[in-house]
Amino acid sequence: MTLKADLFFSFRSPYSYLAVGRYRDMAREYDLDITLRTVLPIAVRDPDILFTGNPAAPRYIVMDCLRAAQFLGIPLSWPRPDPIVQDLATRKIAEDQPYIYRICRLGQAATRRGRGLEFAAEVAPIIWDGSTENWHEGDHLANAAARAGLDFAELEAEASSDAQALDGEIEGNSKALEEAGHWGVPTFVVDGEPFFGQDRVDMAKWRLEQKGLAKR
Repeated sequence: MTLKADLFFSFRSPYSYLAVGRYRDMAREYDLDITLRTVLPIAVRDPDILFTGNPAAPRYIVMDCLRAAQFLGIPLSWPRPDPIVQDLATRKIAEDQPYIYRICRLGQAATRRGRGLEFAAEVAPIIWDGSTENWHEGDHLANAAARAGLDFAELEAEASSDAQALDGEIEGNSKALEEAGHWGVPTFVVDGEPFFGQDRVDMAKWRLEQKGLAKR
């Protein structure tokens, strides 16, 4: 029996990047259908939550995601450009955001085709692993889409022509995340039970095994 789960994911989240390839590999090895549910980064979704906490939080997040990457043996470097246009000194979010809406719409368009997890697992490294500068230009995204089994020109056209509907689906993903009992990413949800964080992949698998997870 194929088990089904959702993965709530942000293209701006280093923790999402650290998790998505492992979930993709799990879905390849096991009879498991994971639907990628793209959400906007909390920096644009709800900046008040992001910026009203302890000022030490951003420093800790940077330290911890780099440490987690080293522990997992996954290369990580801050994106060039950052998917969110932001003054890191003041933490002010720019009104004009040319990158994040585009990449989120592309991700949701991939999900419409049943290839969202594969798309995110191919795109996240070119944003986060430090090997690609100007990941949004040239053929970087097109090549990632091809590796995910998708036609990038088709995705790009849909992201432009059906932007409003895609944005509505992305907003729906955010609401579904809240209904599942969390607000952050990555959050893996199986039968209504959320597993938040890149450090919950093994625990999520443990729960799936209790539900009969079997190899393909």
